[in-house]
Amino acid sequence: MKKILASLMTALSLSAFAAGGGVAWDRFPTEKMSDMAALQNGAKLFANYCLNCHSAAYHRFNRLQEIGLTTEQIKDNLMFTTDKVGEQMKSAIDPKEAKAWFGATPPDLTLVARSRADGAKGTGADYLYTLWRSYYRDDTKATGWDNLVFPSIGMPHVLWELQGERKPVFEEREEHGHKVHVFTGRWDVVKPGQMSAQQYDSAVGDLVAYLNWMAEPQQKQRFSLGVGVLVFLGIFALFAWRLNAAYWKDVK
Repeated sequence: MKKILASLMTALSLSAFAAGGGVAWDRFPTEKMSDMAALQNGAKLFANYCLNCHSAAYHRFNRLQEIGLTTEQIKDNLMFTTDKVGEQMKSAIDPKEAKAWFGATPPDLTLVARSRADGAKGTGADYLYTLWRSYYRDDTKATGWDNLVFPSIGMPHVLWELQGERKPVFEEREEHGHKVHVFTGRWDVVKPGQMSAQQYDSAVGDLVAYLNWMAEPQQKQRFSLGVGVLVFLGIFALFAWRLNAAYWKDVK
């Protein structure tokens, strides 16, 4: 009975917490976007932990060559549902079975890093980076897990063996005449994982970097092209200004 009451109180606290805007998003380490080793490790984590249930059907395996992987490396280490490197990245699970197990078909993740952006909180990469570092064990949930960023999340903590089990630390406060439990930003380790906290955060950063790249593989080229266009327009504007002055210099 005590365990049920404790779980109920935690759920009510999280509901109030979520209603107040949820936890603040941590900043994704953007330097990983230019780190090929990080992107390659992220692709490996995605293929091993995400692609079992989620698809990335708007992306093809052969595009991974753009982050430095060879065709042989892609075939030997990242392809489990097909043997054609030009195929789309589809999940291994049957969609009907996934819906029966999780209550809904796991969404496609090709554009998830862009679709989850929130101007008030941060980018989609910030959201994902915080989400995968905010799981905690909750035996009252069907999956055995819950998440501070996404309360009552349907997706289990697939990376739990790497991170281990943690418990969020709350403190009691009074807001608008009611007592609520607010997350302090601290975690208690219940069971250590295969990685240290720093190693796990770095691995999640790699995974998010890959998802961010997958959502827009041409992002760096777009930025470079945009800078070039702005420089050209700046120079052209200077010439146009001087040409305009030359045309009208004799007009009083």
